[in-house]
Amino acid sequence: MRFTVSTSDLDTALQQVRREISSALADTILDRLNFDLAEFLGAGKMLRARAVVRLAMSMGHPLEPAVRAAAAVEMVHGASLLHDDVIDGGWVRRSRPTLWAVHGARIAILVGDVLLGRALGVLTAAGRPAWVDALAGAVAEVCQTETEQELLLRGQTAGWEDVLRIARGKTGPLFAFAALAGSGGEGPVADAAREAGYLAGTVYQISDDWLDLGGNPERAGKTLGTDQLREKPTTANVARISRPEVVTLVETLLERSRGLLSEWPDALRGWDAFLSLDLKPAVAANLREAAAKKSVHA
Repeated sequence: MRFTVSTSDLDTALQQVRREISSALADTILDRLNFDLAEFLGAGKMLRARAVVRLAMSMGHPLEPAVRAAAAVEMVHGASLLHDDVIDGGWVRRSRPTLWAVHGARIAILVGDVLLGRALGVLTAAGRPAWVDALAGAVAEVCQTETEQELLLRGQTAGWEDVLRIARGKTGPLFAFAALAGSGGEGPVADAAREAGYLAGTVYQISDDWLDLGGNPERAGKTLGTDQLREKPTTANVARISRPEVVTLVETLLERSRGLLSEWPDALRGWDAFLSLDLKPAVAANLREAAAKKSVHA
């Protein structure tokens, strides 16, 4: 049966994702630490989880494996944020002090490692071995790209193609996994969804680059300005580019992602819901924050 995902359906599924995360973190070393990590993981936009659930529901796939995939990808994303805050010296995340700022860098790094391990366990329980391979590959790509940006490109001259590739490799892989799992993970539709996820992740990273450069930390709920301070080349500070040009690029990439799924109406319906109700509002909010920067340059 195919159906349109209602807000209540989505909210119910996301609550299940949050419960899956809480269950995964129970009876671990994290239970003995003085913070609620499950609450932190469920406090963000949960864009990756939303992509999984919207696609799975629209295409009529079983919800239980999708919920596990959504929980796993959000846990991996949460681990990456814990590590990023240590590397970048971020003091605030999701409108609260970062874990490393309160408990120290060692704890934040180790907790992130625990999250990664538990995420793979959650995904294994979904009974889709190919998904485990896909998520492991996504994690490896994110780590490699972050390493390149931090150790090879930071403080160096980089071109537009470099920073666009970095945006894709940093944020695209987890969105790609989310779209792959939500589409069922098999056949041409899964391949198309995976690439659509890469494009969506690239778009979100572009908007986040601009938010970091020109946003308001209080409204953003996180520490900003670290990319420029630490001389990290991004799509916002590597070359002169106007905000209208950025908006056009974003629209082009998202329309391209839709075109990839045009052969599968159910998948496209779910993807359109994700783009219009989840991703585009988040991207637009980031770009609005940076609107005062008519153009930026290194």
